[in-house]
Amino acid sequence: MKQYKGIIFDLDGTLLDTLGDLRESMNAILEKYTFPSISPEEAAAFLGNGSEAFLRQSLKRELPEAEFAAYLAEYKTYYHNHMECKTKPYEGIKELLLFLQKQGYKTAVVSNKFDQAVKGLCEKYFAGLFDIALGEGNGLRPKPAPDMPKKAAEVLGIPLAECVYIGDTEVDIATAKAVHMDCISVTWGFRTKEHLLRSGADVTADSVSALVSML
Repeated sequence: MKQYKGIIFDLDGTLLDTLGDLRESMNAILEKYTFPSISPEEAAAFLGNGSEAFLRQSLKRELPEAEFAAYLAEYKTYYHNHMECKTKPYEGIKELLLFLQKQGYKTAVVSNKFDQAVKGLCEKYFAGLFDIALGEGNGLRPKPAPDMPKKAAEVLGIPLAECVYIGDTEVDIATAKAVHMDCISVTWGFRTKEHLLRSGADVTADSVSALVSML
């Protein structure tokens, strides 16, 4: 891998283990309205394309748009109030970010989680370690559209060709391809290594130390 100047990270499944809080928040809404709950495996498979897609897949049925919108708003509120119950950084991530900062890298977060939660979690767990954090609902199209990585690179002041995207799903791979940016797929998140390779991953990292060696 080449030397990079900017590093753009996904959030859920890459930097933070958020699966427990996401699943429990979704199940709170599903169970309230007598829909079947989802398993940890289902939650992991449904995540990656934002809150709306997560809810649609979790419901496993079509609903009138007004009803769906009400459930989505309730889910977002519930999750925002419970997003720090079980969530924690993956082992070695805080040390990685401190190392990158000391080495002079510019860093960003680009996530399909709604923007308020992205900024809140980054402030909670990684205060001062990112130059910008972007989430869904900020006026930019969600991943895999190129809008957010382009905006992140613009804020960092670094061409996309000198940045790398680090994520854990096929959505992240497609996002990097959309802007012709290198991508490293981490295998400790919401998708298996086999799934990532089938989805077109060029490079995978099985540990934080392996990831550092690629930067």
